[in-house]
Amino acid sequence: MKKVIIIGAGVAGLSTAIRLQSQGYHVEIIEKENNVGGKMNQIKGGGFTFDLGPTIVMMPDVYREVFKVAGKNPDDYLEMTKVDPMYSLAYSEDEIIRINNDLVDLTKYLEDISEDDAAGFLAYLADIYKRYLIAKNNFIERPFRGPRDFFTPAMLYKALQLKTFNSAHASIAKFVKDERIQKMLAFQTLYIGISPYNGPSIYTIIPMIEMLYGIWFIKGGMYGMATAMERLFLELGGKITLNTAVDHILITNKKAHGVMVNGQQQLADYVVCNADFPYAMKNLVTDIPSKGKYTDAKIEKMQYSCSCFMMYLGIDRKLDMLDLHNIVFAKDFDGNIADIFEGNLPEDPSLYLYTPAKMDSSLAPAGQEALYVLVPVPELKTGKFEWTEELISQYRDQILKIVSQRTGVLDIADHIIFEKIMTPEDFKTRFNAHHGATFGLAPTLAQSNYFRPHNKSNSCENLYFTGSSVHPGAGVPIVLTSAKLTAFELMKDDK
Repeated sequence: MKKVIIIGAGVAGLSTAIRLQSQGYHVEIIEKENNVGGKMNQIKGGGFTFDLGPTIVMMPDVYREVFKVAGKNPDDYLEMTKVDPMYSLAYSEDEIIRINNDLVDLTKYLEDISEDDAAGFLAYLADIYKRYLIAKNNFIERPFRGPRDFFTPAMLYKALQLKTFNSAHASIAKFVKDERIQKMLAFQTLYIGISPYNGPSIYTIIPMIEMLYGIWFIKGGMYGMATAMERLFLELGGKITLNTAVDHILITNKKAHGVMVNGQQQLADYVVCNADFPYAMKNLVTDIPSKGKYTDAKIEKMQYSCSCFMMYLGIDRKLDMLDLHNIVFAKDFDGNIADIFEGNLPEDPSLYLYTPAKMDSSLAPAGQEALYVLVPVPELKTGKFEWTEELISQYRDQILKIVSQRTGVLDIADHIIFEKIMTPEDFKTRFNAHHGATFGLAPTLAQSNYFRPHNKSNSCENLYFTGSSVHPGAGVPIVLTSAKLTAFELMKDDK
């Protein structure tokens, strides 16, 4: 039985571990934190329970597949409920709309704005659905090793069919003209940490997936997926070592053969790294030849996703005016996006508000609300400011004013009975996110598909990578796909 050591018990690490353990490998995960999940984690306090990072469940079949490949019934591990409405969009204090994935209802709403835009929206869905199928079948679910995997006439033709050279916003603007509808279809690029004005147009698949397949909720919050994977992996006979940081990967003659932990060698036939790829290449792959093209200088020149300013608030009353998922658009949305990616702290930011107790009452005491507030902000490399205690306090008060205005709870600060804040510095320190970039490497054209770090190292044998900075990219369903590709690549080499 061959041994595999996986560095990190994040979403991709757990999923890779399940796939390999179920195929007869002896898998051990080594995790530096005191629990599993990585950024798919949990914060508890005062009777409130918050998801730390991801909250929106899209493409539930991708989640369920993790359990099916191990011969298990996903329903024995996860309880999923479809969310309706999917989310509310607050364009202003007076204009708030609720979006569901009933295309009949949505079309009626769009017709009230503009019949031309309603027709344009349906044309957008048809166009991006075709492109989504091309992307899924030829790029997202396909690993890349060498040039021959990508630079063929057939693959290049498929790449051209994706029409990726326009930005997401420019692509949407070809179909709909009303700014409200454009925002409705563009803001989702922030789910993966990129600007709708610069990110490739293929990422308009995100709202299409929402509209066609819906949004779901996992009982217990998103962390329920992490604990379900942990449970399954242990049932399969896997081993998880917590509170243990890997010093570096053991490499001899450009071949990985284990890890160094607390000065002790732990040997393995294969090593899978679920640590953030830029961090791993700078800190865990210390053998210079095995870095290949990903030298320290190269890592610093790469582009990174934005980060997040997070507030986890226990409120001593219900917030009936909010839905489960809520987007509050900045008054100047264009300026807000420009600030994020030019390194300025947004003064009038867009917000994402999440109230999970509306779906699972166990997540907050009776009559109270667990309020999750996410503000997209610059990552540390781009940011032109430092997260001092004074700035954190000022920005906290600033965000609370916006929350008060948009929720109608004018004195919301007086109703906070539990509070925790996270900044990009916390993402850097706790999760080794390089530059505090919450979503890893930005999925620009030059950092996507073949040009994104590969699942199998090109410079070191028996070393594999998985996670949001690795092909195919960020977002929980895509990271789960990364794990699938990584396990496939390892087993392919082991034949």
